[in-house]
Amino acid sequence: MSGPTEPKFDSNSLMSRVRSIEGLAADPMLDLPDTRPSHERIASGAYLLRGFALDYVTRLLAEIEQIETAAAFRQLETPGGFRMSVAMTNCGSLGWVSDRRGYRYTTHDPLSGQPWPPMPSAFSELAEKAARAGGFEDFKPDACLVNRYVPGARLTLHQDKDENDFRAPIVSVSLGLPAVFLFGGNTRKDKQRRVPLQHGDVVVWGGPARLNHHGVLPLKDGHHPLLGRQRVNLTFRRAQR
Repeated sequence: MSGPTEPKFDSNSLMSRVRSIEGLAADPMLDLPDTRPSHERIASGAYLLRGFALDYVTRLLAEIEQIETAAAFRQLETPGGFRMSVAMTNCGSLGWVSDRRGYRYTTHDPLSGQPWPPMPSAFSELAEKAARAGGFEDFKPDACLVNRYVPGARLTLHQDKDENDFRAPIVSVSLGLPAVFLFGGNTRKDKQRRVPLQHGDVVVWGGPARLNHHGVLPLKDGHHPLLGRQRVNLTFRRAQR
């Protein structure tokens, strides 16, 4: 889950770009129909929901700015001593952290000593709706990892297994620059499927796929109309039963 690269972050505020949404919406080049299938099975128990989060984007980005103000993005250290190339923060009753002592969930931000920011209603509403679309009823996330990628940042193959409840699915929301999501099997040696992700796409996996290995290839440089040279990912989990 780590890499030695420490890329610099885009200094532009998320919301300075959000404020131009109405002008962008008037651009016919940004209003082209998406002919991709809206719902695609990528493995048993895993689904890609294309464009599922688009109606939530304005609310999501406004809330991300508030979360960042309360709990700044940081590049965590892995137990092996590497610095992650992806910057992270959290919201919800629990937040995921990593350091030399290992991976775990905490109720408080280690940097500030304050509780993690509460999960916004737009976040939980989207996560629950996406889970239902993937066939998982009654998903109630208690943790949301907010991950910021800049060009070159990546997430190596790993399993989400620090949770106490594997019955609940994982819901992953992609915003900003396109990325390539790797989705493998129960072992690192299993063949991985490369899944291109666009702004607003959501991936849901659980059941037989809940502990499948997954990751993100190094982010290619580019410019997104709202987020500039970055990608933001929201990963919703149920950490406690």
